[in-house]
Amino acid sequence: MRKINIANAKKRDAQVGFESKTTKPVIKQVLKSGAEKRNVKILKSSLSTDFSALLKKYKDLENFSQAIINSDIEWDIETAGMVIDSTKKIYVNKESQIVFNVKLLEVIKDVNGSEKARRPYVQKDANISVEKMPVLWSNKSMPKKNAVKKFVFSRHYQIKHTNGITYDFLYAMAKELDDAKSLMFVGAGSKGNLPLVSSTGGIAYRGFLEGRINGDKYSLNLHLTNFELKEPHNG
Repeated sequence: MRKINIANAKKRDAQVGFESKTTKPVIKQVLKSGAEKRNVKILKSSLSTDFSALLKKYKDLENFSQAIINSDIEWDIETAGMVIDSTKKIYVNKESQIVFNVKLLEVIKDVNGSEKARRPYVQKDANISVEKMPVLWSNKSMPKKNAVKKFVFSRHYQIKHTNGITYDFLYAMAKELDDAKSLMFVGAGSKGNLPLVSSTGGIAYRGFLEGRINGDKYSLNLHLTNFELKEPHNG
């Protein structure tokens, strides 16, 4: 179980665990044999039979379409349909040749999707389990019903206690949030206003805490988002 250093509203912090929770479906699909289905990666095409490569070769869609009618140029019988066990990411240029000296850029866009600026990509360090610098409550909350309409949450983690003391600590946080029926914005850094990065080189997210209780049971959840829903501006 991974670790997170988190503080409550009184800025008292504790090192606790967190993990993603997947929901198992009640109904599962099986094959005719009764065996469970599994996802596999299948090779669609080779580099020479890829759509972009063939389109470049035949210049336009009309010639390309006629070539497909005349022969199976888009089909490599030796490779198409192969099951792929593992893959590695590589970078290629416009000629589909492998490149090694890659400079990554971060592109910033406005609400309409237009590019505002670009800058060199800087790898961000993990900041959720830094000693003496816990993830802090911002005291900025938002009703749940409003949050789900304003943000797209792409990551969800359950924060878990590691002993009896941290159980009381997290239960109290969950109860406070459950009573308020709100999500609490949390952030990293000394002021608690920085995005959360769970692993070095990972994506920076805005974090929101949600609490639920049922008797002596609690659920304290960390929801992460890097996409805010906004109405596009006209003119």
